[in-house]
Amino acid sequence: MSPRSFGSAVAALLAIAALSACGSKSDTATPTTAASGAAANGPSAATATSAQDIGGMDALIAAAKKEGKLNVITLPPDWANYGEIIQAFQTKYGIQITSDNPDGSSSDEINAVKTLKGQDRAPDVLDLGPAFAQSGAQEGLFAKYKVAAWDKIPDGQKDPEGAWFYDYGGYVSIGCDAKRIKNCPQTFADLLKPEYKGKVAMNGNPTKSGSAFAGVYAAALANQGTFDDIQPGLDFFKKLKDNGNYNPVESTPATVEKGETSISIDWDYLNAGYAKEFATKGVDWKVVVPADGKYASFYCQAINATAPHPAAARLWEEFLYSPEGQNLWLKGFARPVLLDALTTDGTVDQALLAQLPKVEGTPTFPTPAQVDKAKATLASGWGAAVQG
Repeated sequence: MSPRSFGSAVAALLAIAALSACGSKSDTATPTTAASGAAANGPSAATATSAQDIGGMDALIAAAKKEGKLNVITLPPDWANYGEIIQAFQTKYGIQITSDNPDGSSSDEINAVKTLKGQDRAPDVLDLGPAFAQSGAQEGLFAKYKVAAWDKIPDGQKDPEGAWFYDYGGYVSIGCDAKRIKNCPQTFADLLKPEYKGKVAMNGNPTKSGSAFAGVYAAALANQGTFDDIQPGLDFFKKLKDNGNYNPVESTPATVEKGETSISIDWDYLNAGYAKEFATKGVDWKVVVPADGKYASFYCQAINATAPHPAAARLWEEFLYSPEGQNLWLKGFARPVLLDALTTDGTVDQALLAQLPKVEGTPTFPTPAQVDKAKATLASGWGAAVQG
């Protein structure tokens, strides 16, 4: 896994590989009319705001197959079941997917859109934390597109014009290796106990990682903070650092398996995935959603406004928001945005639904303005709180 901006959730996020801002002439390409899926009497795929704009799903599928390729970015195969999702799409449509920088972050995605603009290797689609989705939309980086299931996505969980839309999400949770930790923490307050010295890690840097961003937000809510005030979360992590409990190692599947991050604040779907993945390898990974810091969020889909494969990009979104795609996210312990709709129409996989970590209550979400404010607070204060 990796820190992904969750917001995002969200990952390894921070191997933060630098993305080249330049390419050779052979890297640069302008999609041809055929490759961009132009319709005889309508806009091309590059400007289509729905499948209907280029003649419906059959026409979209044909245009996407003609392009034959799709570029995705920062999608670790063990993150929300993306490995199986990618394979399923390739098998179904015969379109080859190139998956770049799987351990990158949402900020890496935004950088790639900007620095690789006009190149064949630029990302076609993005999976971003809300803060990055909103800022990217404000910069005009995303195409406006509405999938066939658009009306089923709840209001407030999508940009009204289609620049981004929630895809899957979960709750901030605490994962713990019960074979290495005698008494696993149940709350954020527990994490301050002396017995956890050097043990408490996160999935990346909250100024770049959606999952870590959410972890700080959850810590704020656990310490009299609000959606309008994330500062108590920074104060909490400063306490963790000052008392020696904070572990700066970025939590990944490898660090969990090796015991380097025996306590990890991360999305519940990632921690639940660790529990399943490593059960046969001697890791007894326990997962709890802390009652004192209950924070839920979704990641967001977006299409690069200058995607080199615009038809395939739009077909990818249609696949993800079909019952098949939504249930594949559910298989990875993530809560798909259309879960209520799937439950109502009977297309949800009940066995997969039953495996989700248990949480009581109805989640609430910060507004875009509150997310922007929290992001600014973290940008100016995280280094002083934990790295200073």
